[in-house]
Amino acid sequence: MIQRSRPWFVFMGILMCWAGCTVKGSQDKARHKEKLSNPFSSYTETIPGSIVTFEMIAVPGGQFTMGSPEGESGRKEDEGPLHTAEIAPFWMGKHEITWEEFELFVYPEMSKETTAQLASAKIDGVTQPTPPFVDMSFGMGKNGYPAINMTQYAALSYCRWLTALTGDFYRLPTEAEWEYASRAGTTTAYSFGDDPAMLDQYAWYFENSDGAYQKVGSKKANPWGLHDMHGNVAEWTLDEYLPAYQLGEGEVKKDPWVRPNKLYPHVVRGGSWDDDPEDLRSAARRASHPNWKQRDPQIPKSNWWMTDASFLGFRIVRPLHQPSPEEIAAYFNEPIPDL
Repeated sequence: MIQRSRPWFVFMGILMCWAGCTVKGSQDKARHKEKLSNPFSSYTETIPGSIVTFEMIAVPGGQFTMGSPEGESGRKEDEGPLHTAEIAPFWMGKHEITWEEFELFVYPEMSKETTAQLASAKIDGVTQPTPPFVDMSFGMGKNGYPAINMTQYAALSYCRWLTALTGDFYRLPTEAEWEYASRAGTTTAYSFGDDPAMLDQYAWYFENSDGAYQKVGSKKANPWGLHDMHGNVAEWTLDEYLPAYQLGEGEVKKDPWVRPNKLYPHVVRGGSWDDDPEDLRSAARRASHPNWKQRDPQIPKSNWWMTDASFLGFRIVRPLHQPSPEEIAAYFNEPIPDL
């Protein structure tokens, strides 16, 4: 009896495995078919060669008023003048890039399959960072937590790596795209209104964070389904920081982007776990600074890591209309030399 039962159990195990693979394959085909029939909808992507996934939210195009009115509580001078910006549709990460996602890029040995797929990708020149000399999470947690302490160049290089792996163009958001997505159709100081007393429902900030970042997506989303646009970790954008918006009178800026030509300062948005309520407003801006590498002992300092920016991470976007290879390459220039 026992000898006869073994082949039966083996057969059942194979059958169950085949059925599971078939179901997964059917689900993958269904998702692919849905993307073909509705190409501009939110989706979940698996990083090739891994089991790590990320979610992208469809952000419709439109116009909005960028900046803050003079009467807004907590307003700073660099948030003006108010102007109209027109934004093309794009996808944006549901939340900030996590350590699980970022460390596949930092440590190629974590997934041999991902590394092999990268080697066969059509985009050349993808470089990966030198591993950090200390734990860049500073013990605040990694599983489900936002990656921090990377330079803007490192964040852009992650985007280039992900673009090479997936064939879809991923990049950092422009400052205008970021504010447009944060507002999500609202005109108030925050995406939920003007009352900072409601921040506890939507954001991690100085008063409730217990002195550390928290797991992504653990607070309420904004009206477009994006989490942590207020607080948790501040986020890199593509733009060079200017102390005032540059525009002509009555001009509607279409997909504005202040292309950087120097290392500092770049625009950071969203506020963090270590910030006060006024720094989490949709219009609030912050300029990057060399002292974010203050404890880096290297000369010159690292192109990849900040040692003093435990409040800083990033999220990614993907434009609806993929640009040409030449245009894509323009986003991924070599790093500007450090000071």
